[in-house]
Amino acid sequence: MKDLLESVLRGVGTGSVYALLGLGFVIIYKATRVISFAQPSFMLAGAVLVTYLVGPLGFFLALIVAAAATGGLALGVERLAVRPMIGRPVFTVAIITLGIDVAVRVVDNAFIGLDVRHVGDPWGLKVLTLPGGIIVEQRHIAMVVTTAVLIAALFAFFRYTRTGLAMRAAAYDQEAALAQGVSVGSVFAVSWALAGALAAVAGTFAAVGGSVSESLWLVALTALPVIILGGLDSLPGAVIGGLVVGVVQEVTATYQGHLSWLGGNFSVVTPYVVMLLVLLVRPYGLFGTREVTRV
Repeated sequence: MKDLLESVLRGVGTGSVYALLGLGFVIIYKATRVISFAQPSFMLAGAVLVTYLVGPLGFFLALIVAAAATGGLALGVERLAVRPMIGRPVFTVAIITLGIDVAVRVVDNAFIGLDVRHVGDPWGLKVLTLPGGIIVEQRHIAMVVTTAVLIAALFAFFRYTRTGLAMRAAAYDQEAALAQGVSVGSVFAVSWALAGALAAVAGTFAAVGGSVSESLWLVALTALPVIILGGLDSLPGAVIGGLVVGVVQEVTATYQGHLSWLGGNFSVVTPYVVMLLVLLVRPYGLFGTREVTRV
């Protein structure tokens, strides 16, 4: 039981990172109806920037500045590369974002260089011992707390601010939103900026306790099963999907030794197994909007 509880706690921490990445994907999809494959590069860019800023600024201020800068980078990419593609087929725009991802990651890798880079987090691998002898790493607690604060801020933003309301209106019906004076172009820009900032935070926390390497972007691939599991257009689904995937992955990693016939790294593919099982029952995800086609 102790091992199970510790696995769940680790899973909630890891799932918090997946949830932030998933939120970025969903925010862009709700605004533009395009899945942005550029998110992994923004995630890596944010983490790399923190490694350069943490010395003079400290971890927390470096994280804030890196998130803002990465949001600005994503905004610039939207303006220069994605905005001119409005009206083109969705598949074409998605391929453009894939090219953006490759280009930005090449630049990220140049800044990583040959040295091992660290985000300089204040927790490292320090642990806390909870009642019952349950051990939890401080970094996982920090991940959960940070994600909870950001999620609360996001939902307050969407519910109570004019820009948030405009984004909700555009996500529901772009033509109706335009008729009411909503600047859909501004909605696109804000959605990309928010997604970039969230990716930077997720990338930084994914590197906490370890190092920033060229392969860090692979963490973002797990966010794809997360958003499909929760529903492409559901913000709560991205959060719940991220936590579910994180917990399942960590529990599987803990107990996969008892099922040696699955192989030593079966936990790596469990997000995709969970996604497939859910899609067999709910093709639109757990919280996705079911599309109705009139004939």
